[in-house]
Amino acid sequence: MTAPFATLEEFRATLAKAPTPDAKAHGEAEARNGQLTKPPGALGRLEELAIWYAGWRGDARPSLDRPQVIVFAGNHGVTAQGVSAFPAEVTEQMVLNFQHGGAAINQLCRAAGASLDVHALSLDKPTQDFTKTAAMTEEDVTEALTKGWTSVDPGADLLVVGEMGIGNTTSAAAIALALFGGDAEDWTGRGTGVDDAGLLNKTRVVAEAVALHGTNDGLQVLRCLGGRELAAMAGAIAAARAHRIPVILDGFICTAAAACLAAANPGALDHAVAGHVSAEGAHGALLDKLGKAPILSLGMRLGEASGATVAISILKSAIACHSGMATFAEAGVSDAD
Repeated sequence: MTAPFATLEEFRATLAKAPTPDAKAHGEAEARNGQLTKPPGALGRLEELAIWYAGWRGDARPSLDRPQVIVFAGNHGVTAQGVSAFPAEVTEQMVLNFQHGGAAINQLCRAAGASLDVHALSLDKPTQDFTKTAAMTEEDVTEALTKGWTSVDPGADLLVVGEMGIGNTTSAAAIALALFGGDAEDWTGRGTGVDDAGLLNKTRVVAEAVALHGTNDGLQVLRCLGGRELAAMAGAIAAARAHRIPVILDGFICTAAAACLAAANPGALDHAVAGHVSAEGAHGALLDKLGKAPILSLGMRLGEASGATVAISILKSAIACHSGMATFAEAGVSDAD
């Protein structure tokens, strides 16, 4: 699948032309939900999720059979500032673990019945140290957006994206600060487990980077403060919208990448729900800014699409009840009305 953009401004225009949910299917799903053999609202948020999913899939009685999980990996030049407890080499080592089936995400995809694709993005060419210059050129970020876009299977009926990249919680914190303001301390956490001195250093790096670039334009923030894996996640999320494929967002880093889309075009994340709220302290605040209520809260902070992949089973349950339950008329049960 060819991406319909070659520059950041063309990508911005693509976001503006994104499709909206099918109003007819959404309305019919709401009507069906009101006829199922249960008290109104008895399945709580499962009902909302099923109706949301039906609208995006254009089917009032949908199924969820082909979820796709994609993990993108990239290296960050800002690690030269000592922001991580692990060396950059760990990124490539973890990619090999994904490919050999030994990571948590491999097991979670198997449990959820999801396919898994892993893409390493120029690991031998880290982004620039964004305390000195922009992390990526326009060519770099557009290439990463394109990789994300073309990695989405048009035949999938759900997308989850995740990441691996030493240093990328620093990138996510800087993005959040640039887009939503506040203090660097508000958005900066321990990531891979830095100590108190490491946290102070990381907070300094975030503050300096945001002050250097001085922009809150979503796509320029992604270019200046992001990483290849964050841009690829953004590209994949945008591609899913073009194909009316619903998305479950993962943790802090994925949500920061998605926030760049929302900043570039209001409503760009209407086809996405938050899979979980992670233990990375600022994730909950970032979800609040985006108006996304998490499906799960399990104290996870692994990344690699893990929390969102666990949430696939919740969405499957919602859709199974919505599409599989009998209506009062079908079951011969007297409706309370």
